[in-house]
Amino acid sequence: MKKLPSYLIYKSRFRHLSSSSRATTISTEVSSIVHSVDPMEPALEQVAPFISPETITSVLQEQKNPYLCFRFFVWAARRKRFRSWGSHNLMIAMLVSNNLDVFDVFWRVLEEIKSYGFRISSDAFAVLIAGYWEMKNAEKAVESFGKMKEFDCEPNLFTYNLILHILVNKGMILLALAVYNLMLKLNCHLNCATYSILIDGLCKSGKISDALELFDEMTQRSIMPSMITYTAVLTGLCHAKRIDDAYRLFENMKSSCSKPDSVACNALLNGVCKLGKMDEALVLLKNFKKDGFDLDLNSYSSLIDGLFRTKRFKEAHDMFQKMIEADITPDVVLHTIMIRGLCDEGRVLDAFKMIKAMSDRNLVPDTQAYNTLIKGLCDAGLLDEARSLKLEVSGVDEFPDTSTYTILISGMCRYGLVGDAENIFNEMEKCGCVPSVVTFNSLIDGLCKSGELKKAHLLFYKMEIGRNPSLFLRLSQGSDRVVDGESLQTLVTKLCESGSALKAYKLLNQLADTVIMPTITTYNILINGLCKAGRLDGALKLFKELQLKGNSPDSVTYGTLINGLQSVGREEDAFMLLEEMVGNGCKPTPAVYKTLMKWSCRRKKTFAAFNLWLKYLKSLPKRNETVIKLVEGYLHKGEIERPVRLLLDMDIKLQDLDSAPYTIWLIGFCQGRKTNEALMLLSILKEYNISLTPPSCVMLISTLCKEGKLNTAVEVFIYSLEKGFILKPRICNNLIKSLLQSRFIAYDDVFALMEKMGSCGYDLDSYLDEDTKFLLDNNQRKQEMRNALTR
Repeated sequence: MKKLPSYLIYKSRFRHLSSSSRATTISTEVSSIVHSVDPMEPALEQVAPFISPETITSVLQEQKNPYLCFRFFVWAARRKRFRSWGSHNLMIAMLVSNNLDVFDVFWRVLEEIKSYGFRISSDAFAVLIAGYWEMKNAEKAVESFGKMKEFDCEPNLFTYNLILHILVNKGMILLALAVYNLMLKLNCHLNCATYSILIDGLCKSGKISDALELFDEMTQRSIMPSMITYTAVLTGLCHAKRIDDAYRLFENMKSSCSKPDSVACNALLNGVCKLGKMDEALVLLKNFKKDGFDLDLNSYSSLIDGLFRTKRFKEAHDMFQKMIEADITPDVVLHTIMIRGLCDEGRVLDAFKMIKAMSDRNLVPDTQAYNTLIKGLCDAGLLDEARSLKLEVSGVDEFPDTSTYTILISGMCRYGLVGDAENIFNEMEKCGCVPSVVTFNSLIDGLCKSGELKKAHLLFYKMEIGRNPSLFLRLSQGSDRVVDGESLQTLVTKLCESGSALKAYKLLNQLADTVIMPTITTYNILINGLCKAGRLDGALKLFKELQLKGNSPDSVTYGTLINGLQSVGREEDAFMLLEEMVGNGCKPTPAVYKTLMKWSCRRKKTFAAFNLWLKYLKSLPKRNETVIKLVEGYLHKGEIERPVRLLLDMDIKLQDLDSAPYTIWLIGFCQGRKTNEALMLLSILKEYNISLTPPSCVMLISTLCKEGKLNTAVEVFIYSLEKGFILKPRICNNLIKSLLQSRFIAYDDVFALMEKMGSCGYDLDSYLDEDTKFLLDNNQRKQEMRNALTR
């Protein structure tokens, strides 16, 4: 072995050289040593004081032997002052630019160094983890992180942040939080990047409340949020439709941080556009421009998307043209937005042309672009063309996918072609394309609507039994029983703390790949199908099952069941369900209260209907409790006019007027034969300029005819004509016959009313029944005889 000079010889050799010459000499000397000896030998220790991070990088670049290169990097990584991004990135490049055998070489180096009794630096594992991630092998990255304990290597903050980034990108937010908890227990020094990664993951998972809690925890630890942190929270708030909170955060960002960048501005702009508040978005844009913000591709995409969603088609096309004139080239995402907008506009052929325009711009349409066009074809009823397009572009990478099949199945079911939808579903499974919850929901809904409840049930159980998470967990976990999300999180945290991060990763990954649990939407579809088929007991049984399996019924579930119970006259059960709904913290929707109000009115309990609506109003914010108590007092005394006026004044003041309860009460009074109360309510509604509905007009006319108040009945009918309502033949014939049979109504007045009906769109030849026509002929003859006698 070559005899190496001592440290003093190196010192004297380098002392007289200039800085540039010294750097070159040291690099050459180190390179020579690395080639001639083991990098872990003391020879390098002799020259170590003269080596800089740049020298390390320079030597690594010269090495052609991965084994020597890795050995030298691991030696350098053990010394903090030698750390540099240059050498770090060179190692990652070496790992990913070769075949997977290079990773084996790196592992062999680590094993050898471990056998010498040397401690491995965390930077060495950071390179390895980053390399696997670059190769899209998240499992190996997590496995490498888990093996650090075997090498007596404590992860540093950079390595922790790296693994958090990988887990968040893979959608493993549960595992990322478990790693975060481990960092806290080990008193790891957290930084802004740690919180930014986790907050971004929580926001993307729809856990905005948890993200805000973590944001507060970050500031409490005196860690200042960066622009990236603010933008992540801003985007999360916008996705959660909490736009007011987003505005407040944006203003806080401007005062606490540097000037918001284009990413932050675009995040807020996109959030406002997604909510359809386009006028507000355009005002926001003007304010941005004052601050020096220039529209870029993302800005135009958000604006054009928002304009299309709000049916402002011309403005959307003008905006697109303005962007082209500004010499900004649209990308695949914007072309997809244009395709969807053109389809919504009914211009499917132009949407096809947009696909060609992408090719002309050297852009390759992705799966999302094709799926958008296929959906447009399905929505337009062009189902054969949609299937043809799917076959035509089946050679495209990753196409068709689950979304393609789901769109086609949904389209077939919408047009009643359930058999074709089933064939597509079977084809999908044969191709190895896994159905999603939405796929199952679409087909189950189609089967229910076509009356094939047995098939719908079978598909539901296929979905549930074939992909049952609790079954999977029972088989895989043994004593670690997982029954819900909380126990799953506990298990994942436990695995991470014991160094079994890979096992936790595989568990969550298997669940993500194999579990398709029926969501509450699935249950709601099936419950609705059973209710419409009159099978209430089956619907109630399914309702109990979903709760036993850990699902929480929502307002749609309760509303569907209450409506179903109402249709078969099970009043007591419906009201018990309402109480259970409120007791479980599920807020009844206005539709639930309106259903029960209509039912109470049919049973001639109009005042009970009033009280139901008051119960709903009490659950709303900003409602004046004093006014509601006054209304209750007046109703208890049997008064109508004052409570109705009080409620109307309160609704108008809050700009939250819903005419439905008032028309329900009007119909209720008619059903209870309380004609005077109905007419009083009619007068108040006219005074407040509240339009009647066709059913309320029908009920009023019918009641007034029975009461013999024909002049008022005619007034209501003329009101319906002026509103453009076309009432059913039965009520029109009933009114005309009542008028013809009355001694107080002239035939000429009846004839004038019929002429008005004809001018308003009534086809009297087909609309009038035989009895009415007979009475008309009879009255006409009588009129002619009277006229003859008077001459």
